[in-house]
Amino acid sequence: MLSKNSLVLYKNNAAVVVEQDGEKYLIRWCSQPATPTGKKAVYSEQKVREKDFITLSEKPCSSLDKVLEKASAEGLESLTGGLQEAYELFASDDQMTGVPLNDIAEMAVGGIESDSIFAVYQAVKASLMFSQDEDAFKGGNLVFNLRTEDQIQAIKQKLDEKEHAAEIRAAFIQRLKEKKLNLPEDSRFMGEVESFALGKMEKSKTLEEAKLPQDVQKAHKLLIETGIWDYTKNPYPTRFGFAFDSASEGLGAVPEEERVEVPGVAYAIDSEHSTDPDDAISFDGEYLWVHIADPASFVMPDSPVDIAARNRGTTLYIPEGASRMLCEEALEDYALGLKEISTALSFKLKFDEETGVESCEVLKTRVRVERKTYKQADEEKNSPELKPFFEIARKNLARRNRRGAVSINFPEVHISVDKETKKVSIEPETKYESNDMIMEMMLLAGEGAAKYAEKNNIPFPFVGQEAPEFPDNLPEGFAGDFARIKCMRKRSVGITPMAHAGLGLSVYTQVTSPLRRYGDLIAHQQLRAFLDGRRLLDKDDMLLRVSAGDAAAIAAKKASRLSDTHWKLVYLIQNPDWTGDAYVLDHKGKDTLFLIPSLDMQTTMQGCDHMELNEKVTLKMERCEISTQEVIFQIVS
Repeated sequence: MLSKNSLVLYKNNAAVVVEQDGEKYLIRWCSQPATPTGKKAVYSEQKVREKDFITLSEKPCSSLDKVLEKASAEGLESLTGGLQEAYELFASDDQMTGVPLNDIAEMAVGGIESDSIFAVYQAVKASLMFSQDEDAFKGGNLVFNLRTEDQIQAIKQKLDEKEHAAEIRAAFIQRLKEKKLNLPEDSRFMGEVESFALGKMEKSKTLEEAKLPQDVQKAHKLLIETGIWDYTKNPYPTRFGFAFDSASEGLGAVPEEERVEVPGVAYAIDSEHSTDPDDAISFDGEYLWVHIADPASFVMPDSPVDIAARNRGTTLYIPEGASRMLCEEALEDYALGLKEISTALSFKLKFDEETGVESCEVLKTRVRVERKTYKQADEEKNSPELKPFFEIARKNLARRNRRGAVSINFPEVHISVDKETKKVSIEPETKYESNDMIMEMMLLAGEGAAKYAEKNNIPFPFVGQEAPEFPDNLPEGFAGDFARIKCMRKRSVGITPMAHAGLGLSVYTQVTSPLRRYGDLIAHQQLRAFLDGRRLLDKDDMLLRVSAGDAAAIAAKKASRLSDTHWKLVYLIQNPDWTGDAYVLDHKGKDTLFLIPSLDMQTTMQGCDHMELNEKVTLKMERCEISTQEVIFQIVS
């Protein structure tokens, strides 16, 4: 029971009870202390409920002025030695937590007086040896925990740094200018430079203070030179706004719905490195079936998963791994061939005499899928199961070539990075006939889907390309393929069916990768909405979504390309004695462009304008700058 002059803690200030008025107490406290310049203390009174304050002592104190006098600077200083002794006693008994304020006061001053308890509270609160447990009380008393010696030293260091912050900062800036940081201590000051080099900030105050250029590439180089980053650090996905992790928005299990049971076995044929099979093919003697993963059965337009996929645009493939457009967990339910029976959106195709698509039916299906690598498929291409696919593919390629399809065959490589050692391996991608066969199957599915959408007036993302204009004297070999690339027009996406000259198709769309391309996911959403009799996205809305997904996909493509180049340079640094063949692709003024097939890399050199197109030389790396991705090669033979 509180009486007049009982001492309480109100808003961290000492206050005394004046009187009790029903459920409330009238308390008095010093709202403005006296100042050395002569201003008098200001006292305030207020009625509050008991829950609004903490009782320090039910026994009356002499006066509020006496309590404040005890808690003055001189009074608190006199408690220092006692608190040290109290701390040591509690610590020796391993009593590091849950110590009531009254117990500390007992140890520190040999007893508890109402006039001095607030002073003890202030001293304990200010001490580095104790930390208040804000939510704990014991017997109505405030509770404190003891800090360890390491914690005390860490706080002292922070206080010292705060007091000497300007000096410490100036010393760091000088070390930064000299590129001689004290690591790991100085790394805490370099976070802003890292954010700038990763494209997260437009300007770095640290670089400004050090009078260093506000240049992302030079910041990258500085981080390597100062030891903050290892030279293997790949900044490009982050610079383009991509996380190294896959999407986190989860897909539920495949919805229960009526599906056609496709007889026989379908084959998912892909690279040995593939972990997200999203297409499979089967043939029943009359119809070619192209089965595609069916995430659109769950992903509705403008759902959280759909928006997240639109923001990513595509799955980002980099040597470190895949950052997927849809969550990793989605693969188990929606990829093809990871379970005994897979669900799919299937395109049932019938051909005309030229192997063009005469009719296409779109069906929701269940299918038994068997996975094979390209190598395995090539070894079995004359088997009864796979031979029909190769025959269809050869006929379709011939048909497309008659219509002016353009084939470009540049070498490709597979880059792998050991997660622990960062050791890089680069291996040529072996091209099998089955690679081309699967491509033809996917083109047929795209042609069939486009004709189906056109026939049924479905607003759809049709993909087209204007015919290129090739010069009459195209060279052979790599140089010829490069000349063709330079002549190719950009693809376009529109709501009107259009020819794709590069593929030799009168109408075309992309529908075969909804797990990893947002445009394909939109196409599937439209097809499913049509099949279910639901509202379709209108043409304008669909194109806005396609454009947003394409913008993100373009960024992903740049991030992927720059990431590949980054790891190729890391490979060259790790293999300084590397040599490799290179072929002349093009001449432009004094510059000669070479292709290095074993690295799938191009490089420009001067003084080679006398060389013939496709002429072969052997190159060796002279030097490279990983931050700018510049490599200088020299001809060794």
